[in-house]
Amino acid sequence: MLPRKLIYTASIAALAFGVSQTSLAQSAATSPSTSANKPTATQSTGTAPAANLARGDRKFLEEAAQGGMAEVELGKLAQQKAASDQVKQFGKKMADDHAKANEELKKIASNKGVNLPTDLSSSDRREYDKLQKKSGADFDREYMKEMVSDHKKDVKDFQSEAKSAKDADIKNFAASTLPTLQQHLDLAQQTENVAKSEGNTTNQKTSSAR
Repeated sequence: MLPRKLIYTASIAALAFGVSQTSLAQSAATSPSTSANKPTATQSTGTAPAANLARGDRKFLEEAAQGGMAEVELGKLAQQKAASDQVKQFGKKMADDHAKANEELKKIASNKGVNLPTDLSSSDRREYDKLQKKSGADFDREYMKEMVSDHKKDVKDFQSEAKSAKDADIKNFAASTLPTLQQHLDLAQQTENVAKSEGNTTNQKTSSAR
């Protein structure tokens, strides 16, 4: 027969073990699972946080988005208000091409966790409002002047990003879009010359009629 002291000690140990097991079971039932609610080091969240992007890459995305929106809106305006058929056709091409580029840009930005601007910049809004007040040959000359200036800047910015972007997807977008922008610039310069020529012809006719 076991001594009373040994029996007492064994009973206390058994009780302590039971309480410990009960506490662990309750903790497992009430605590959220770390692996179920948080990605582990090897799990992917699906997007790269915007904080991981270099500041220059993020700025490029935002400015390219706003510039693309402006090209689309001004292109639509040109189709409505331009006097020259060539300027109208140029406006349609700008609206179509930049709309496609904007969709690609949105996908890239979404994958990087970047929220792109959804409104025109203040300077683009001022330019739109100024052009909206013009018509005929005056509109054509002002619009094409703006398009040449815009695309010179676009080509420069995209060339820089194609060389120096830190993010591979953004670098590829800049490089693949650059040839289209260079074509736009060449076409804009040609169309601007046509707009100037037609504007001068209109002015000469007006002066002769007086």
